[in-house]
Amino acid sequence: MLDAYIYDGARTPFGKYCGALAHVRPDDLAAGVIKALVERNNFNPLLIDDVILGCVCQSGEDSRNVARYASLLAGLPVEVSAQTVNRLCASSLAAIIDSARAITCGEGSVYIAGGVESMTRAPLTFNKSNTAFSKDIQVYDTAIGVRFPNAEIGKKFGHESMPETADNVAKAENISRESCDKFAFNSQQKWAAATANGYFSEEIVAVSIPQKRGKPPIIVDTDEHPRAESSLDKMSNMASLFQDGVVTAANASGINDGASAVLIADREFGARHQITPIARVLGGATAGVEPNLMGLGPVPACKKILTRLGLTLDQMDVIEINEAFAAQVLGDLKQLGLAEDDPRINPNGGAISVGHPLGASGARLALTAARQLQRSGGRYALISMCVGVGQGIAMVIERSE
Repeated sequence: MLDAYIYDGARTPFGKYCGALAHVRPDDLAAGVIKALVERNNFNPLLIDDVILGCVCQSGEDSRNVARYASLLAGLPVEVSAQTVNRLCASSLAAIIDSARAITCGEGSVYIAGGVESMTRAPLTFNKSNTAFSKDIQVYDTAIGVRFPNAEIGKKFGHESMPETADNVAKAENISRESCDKFAFNSQQKWAAATANGYFSEEIVAVSIPQKRGKPPIIVDTDEHPRAESSLDKMSNMASLFQDGVVTAANASGINDGASAVLIADREFGARHQITPIARVLGGATAGVEPNLMGLGPVPACKKILTRLGLTLDQMDVIEINEAFAAQVLGDLKQLGLAEDDPRINPNGGAISVGHPLGASGARLALTAARQLQRSGGRYALISMCVGVGQGIAMVIERSE
């Protein structure tokens, strides 16, 4: 069992592809949330043992250890180290688990863990030739999908896109297009209700975007991706991405920009600085599944961590499963024996509505779950995500009194 505490968390608004945050570099996005966490908790940043940020694309402005650049831009002392991790969509949740493990093992006391992604600014890349004067160039979009694929992996496991793997889950678990659209619609409605109640304003750090010629900066303080005006009729009329598939643009997560982070430390840190933790990290687990059914990764990961902790799904008061695709979440729920309308599932909406800036989503889920426990008075929350190339990750937290 791990023994580390989440004291605070923050995130930027999540911007849509080529939207309000398109002109903001990923290191600047991450710097903003790091700076906010240090400033509002009023502690000496030299106490930070490490900054661990997840990031997936890592091919442009987020290359060469974006966590270090973001830390320096946030004004942290040069003595504070930083590292960037990549477990694809689960990167920032992995960063939190890594930090909690280090604290439990006595390797450090105070960490900032989170992630960042600017899918808008992720560049196109192309290969260098391995023969003289070759004109054989392959260009890849680093924001989505596999790049420079290994032929042997393709032969053994395939190179199906993420939406195709979600369709595979739908076929394997007999999930209908109607169920997917209904789940996506409910995600939008839950986000709208939470927003109307000011729920997300407590975790969002506004992004100020400077303008030229003396114009005042543009302030971005609201998630840009949600489509609260969506209707089931509109969703049902959208074409699926693939023939005979169930995945559409409306029942899948978006291509987004954003950053998130949490302040995680040992119990003594809070006592010394009179800061009350909001949740305790009890444990985390990962698991592998067939790459062409990557959406089912949360199932073995959840089972593994619950067994390890001696807990059950019935004891979970909040269950956050990342909404990469409605079909994927519904497949997970079916295999876990949970109802599609279980009120514990993503009670404030999920990635279909909020958005899914890959490296930032895990910390967003952890923060949302911790705050939901505080708001509801529940005890345990389970956070889980599917991971590309056939993996799952899960973490359990407990509300702090």
